[in-house]
Amino acid sequence: MSRAALPPRLHVGLDNYGSYLGSDWARLLDLGVAADEAGVDTLVLVDHVVLGGDLSGYPYGPFATEPDAPWLEPLTCLAAIAGRTARVRLMTGVLIAPLRPPALLAKTAATLDVISGGRLDLGVGTGWLAKEYEAAGLDFKQRGRLLDDALDACAALWQPGPTAFDSPRLRFTDVYCDPPPRQTPGVPFWIGGELHDRNLARLVRRCNGWIPSPTARRTDIAAGIERLDAALTAAGRDPSEVRVRIGAPATAGDDGAPQLDAERLAQFRDLGASDFYAPLSHLCPDSDAAPEFVAGLARAFRESLA
Repeated sequence: MSRAALPPRLHVGLDNYGSYLGSDWARLLDLGVAADEAGVDTLVLVDHVVLGGDLSGYPYGPFATEPDAPWLEPLTCLAAIAGRTARVRLMTGVLIAPLRPPALLAKTAATLDVISGGRLDLGVGTGWLAKEYEAAGLDFKQRGRLLDDALDACAALWQPGPTAFDSPRLRFTDVYCDPPPRQTPGVPFWIGGELHDRNLARLVRRCNGWIPSPTARRTDIAAGIERLDAALTAAGRDPSEVRVRIGAPATAGDDGAPQLDAERLAQFRDLGASDFYAPLSHLCPDSDAAPEFVAGLARAFRESLA
């Protein structure tokens, strides 16, 4: 099956950080409900465990907040949203997976998948801030290998036990991690970032989605999709098993209402993209207008596909 034949999905990013929602974090749950009722396909929350010092190393332009800004833990927030929604998928984009002990990540993700009725997607990456690894007592230089351990250990722990795992950094034997995720064979992993050799290997071996870097050019994404599909085919996997998410061609009109460029959306689908991301606060700076904006965005997305 071609990836272009997959039903396209609209992802909306909610701010679980900073000042967009003020100090009333219950509004985050209200926005989740509004998105669910509007027909948004996936809600996306981001991750930082700690921030510190110089944030100029952020590779995608100016960082979103100051170091002392609030950042809510995304899996906790998604669990709260799960309890108030019925159908919208719940995603991290991305979770800095190496900062969580793999067994704890496996348990937390499986629990959230079970209580949400199988609605969780884990977008994961290594992050870019060495201070977070320092605070977790981990070696920043080992972050790629720690990510591999997280992916592989979770996959093992989500299978019927007893489970064993062995790598140079992590070893366990004869353990059980029940209940498993509702989804089979486990919670879908998405890899975030550049499609370098290590990320390509992770995608081919284990993952169900690729999230290119937010600053990636269209030509880079096209070349990455071509390379990804060739590697999946060579490994005996159907390329449509791995979805690709890029930015939605969305803007706010002069009246503040959402607008989607249907022609560009069709071009992106032909390119091989299946999922489209819209960061809510960037498109709708007035958080009081966000519920209405989300509803209009979902409606415009459906209309552009029709």
